[in-house]
Amino acid sequence: MPVLRNIGRLVTCRAEGRQDDVHPVERAAVVFRDGRFVWHGPDDALPATYAAEEEFDAGGRLVVPGLVDCHTHLAFAGWRADEFTLRALGASYLEIAAAGGGIRSTMRATREASEEALVARASGFLDAMLELGVTAVEAKTGYGLSEDAEARLLRVIGHLEDRRDQPIVPTLLAAHVIPPEFENDREGWVRLVRERIIPQSAGRARFCDVFVETGAFTADEARAILSTASAHGMGARLHVDQLADGGGGLLAAEVGATSADHLEHTSDAGMRAMARAGVVAVALPFASLYLRQPPMRARAFLDAGCRVAVATDFNPGSAPSYHLPWAMTLACTMSGLTPAEALKGATVHAARACGIESICGSVETGKRADLLVLDADSEEQWLYHAVPNAAHSVWLAGRPVQRSPRPS
Repeated sequence: MPVLRNIGRLVTCRAEGRQDDVHPVERAAVVFRDGRFVWHGPDDALPATYAAEEEFDAGGRLVVPGLVDCHTHLAFAGWRADEFTLRALGASYLEIAAAGGGIRSTMRATREASEEALVARASGFLDAMLELGVTAVEAKTGYGLSEDAEARLLRVIGHLEDRRDQPIVPTLLAAHVIPPEFENDREGWVRLVRERIIPQSAGRARFCDVFVETGAFTADEARAILSTASAHGMGARLHVDQLADGGGGLLAAEVGATSADHLEHTSDAGMRAMARAGVVAVALPFASLYLRQPPMRARAFLDAGCRVAVATDFNPGSAPSYHLPWAMTLACTMSGLTPAEALKGATVHAARACGIESICGSVETGKRADLLVLDADSEEQWLYHAVPNAAHSVWLAGRPVQRSPRPS
């Protein structure tokens, strides 16, 4: 039964309270058993029953819950570095897509890659994410865009679930864009998604996601797809209001989505509707940065009463980074979150956004003992002083899996 002691500041990030209520414990200790938290509190109040257990020293450092990346497109092949140059020269997201780039470019590379290669590549990404303190990840399909290729991507994600201790949440995103084979028959693709892909994905995908935007899917198509997904036991998630206000916030509230993501152009009415419906608003600052879009107005979402999560949107085009701590810093500088709010957004609220808040995202008795020990004395210092990796060590289900001291 490991005991982690001499914690300078333990930030527990329980869900209750405001977004900036991170429920810290100063000079703390944590006890694990069978991969779960069994006790935490002030170090000098550690119960005597734990005195003989194996001890680890946090060295007076900041300790936070393991981070949760609640929006990634983890399973893909290839990169799209050429688009980075095109955007620097003024090309827009829609212009690049219309010229054959964008999602369809990654679709072609992903279809050509073997299943084994996709598993190996995604596993490498997960290793690197874990070194940063990301202990749980949501992973979408959406780069197969055929019946067989989407099933293959779900198998890839399933292999990762089976082989790793990191919780991985599979999401079906067959409604990413219309594939080229159905360019002149979008109704046929929507029908195929509803009648074949969703039923075949039942039991393997926890959520169904739809990209509602110009060049992707309409609100009516999303309603139909998500209705079918719900009938097959999948929760709803949405990419909305990224490039323009398409009423995505209102749609997310209407369909009872667990989360709505992007939200750079969501109306005030959409924010209020999401708050009433309990939809988590997910900020994706890398996408705003790379696409040179106005960032999500996180402060306005908080004022409307929403929970705000922070994620990377890791993908090869509009957000080619899995560095969640850096995304948290950008959520502060671009979207107006405080460091405490960003931390809660990348832990317990992110866990809620992908349906795993009962098992991770905060330091609470019975939850997975996932922790990040940081070379910082506060969440403010951590997110303000950007370094390649501030992680001193990462604990996954009560085991120290990575210890790599970094210079101050």
